[in-house]
Order: sequence, then C-alpha cells, then structure tokens
Amino acid sequence: MNILIGDDHLLFREGLCRLLLQLDEKAAFVEAGTFDEVLELARGDQEFDLILMDLQMPGFPGFSGIQEICETQAGTPVVIVSASESQADVRAALDAGVSGYIPKSSSVKIMLSALNLVFSGGIYVPPAALQAEATGSGGGNSGQGSGSGGAGSPNLTQRQRDVLRCLREGKSNKQIAYELGLSEGTVKIHVTAVMRSLGVRNRTQAVIASADILP
Repeated sequence: MNILIGDDHLLFREGLCRLLLQLDEKAAFVEAGTFDEVLELARGDQEFDLILMDLQMPGFPGFSGIQEICETQAGTPVVIVSASESQADVRAALDAGVSGYIPKSSSVKIMLSALNLVFSGGIYVPPAALQAEATGSGGGNSGQGSGSGGAGSPNLTQRQRDVLRCLREGKSNKQIAYELGLSEGTVKIHVTAVMRSLGVRNRTQAVIASADILP
C-alpha cells in the first residue's frame, strides 16, 4: 500500500505513519509538508492507494485545491485529517470529492475504523456532522421518521427518507443535490447517516433495505 501524507507538522506525520502500519505493516509512505508538494506528488508518476491531508497547509488555495487533487488522483480515496471540526469545512471537503473527513481529535480506534470504511467503498463523516444534519433538517418532525414502518423501523428524518427514496430511484449524489436543493457534501452526509441507521455498508444494500421502510 502506497500512502501520501500531507501535513505541515513533522511530528504528526510520523505519528500517522506509525498508526497506519496497523492497517498494513508493509505500507510505504510519501510525506509532504505543503499543499504544493502534495499537488506535485499527486501529478507525478506514483500511484497512491490513499491520500491523507490536512487543511490550511502552507500554500493551501482553498477547497478548489482539494478538488484538483481528487480529480488528479481519480479513483484514489482522499481523506482530510484536520483540527477543524467546522460543519462548513466538512461539507466543502465532501463537495470537493473527498472520501472522508477525520477530525484530529478522533481516537486511534475511530481513525482506523474510518479508514477501513473508506477502503470498503464508504464515506466517513464525523458523528457531529451527522447529528447536525439530522437535527437541522428534520422538517419539523423532531427527527422522527414519518408514519410508514413499524416501531422497529430505523429512525430516519424526513430529509433522510427523501434521500433514500432518490437512492432507490438510482440517482447520483449530484442528481439528488439538484432535486432536493442541497449541496453534494450535504447529500453525502445524509447518505452516510442513512446507511448507518440501516446498518448497511453501501448504496445497493440501502436500496434493498428501503423496501421495508418506504411505501
């Protein structure tokens, strides 16, 4: 496994390398201390299995830079590891195309679980972001699901049900965002929350589970 780590703190990079050896003891690491270095490496000949990078590194041009790295290394999961826990930063990063956003305040266990989720094709979103979206978009039903389904049904908000319905119709995140008037980052947060509530690991499993939830 070839991993690119971008962070302007050497001590943090070294600690992250040691931690990631728990995922793959044969992992190889390439380190960068500035955004320009990360971008140069992403544009180079090396192929990476994972890119971990901080926000606000020296030379950071904003989230358009994150998007450029995601597009340059298409198919490689890019995960933000940042001290910022701002919901706006989480959404912007997801909109830019990252596969996960891990706050630096997370425990080792959470970080490893988040990366395992990313490697399995999922998207990791901090629990605080999921909770914020659930409480902020419940449509006045206090986070309770609509009347369909029995007492054992997952407790989805109305917005999450709307997203699940779109998933069942085979719509992409971009199409869902347009239809529901949301950003793609917010859609990703809702999709992750839906999968977590349903106890599934991917969109296909979510669609199958929707048969017992949606009319």
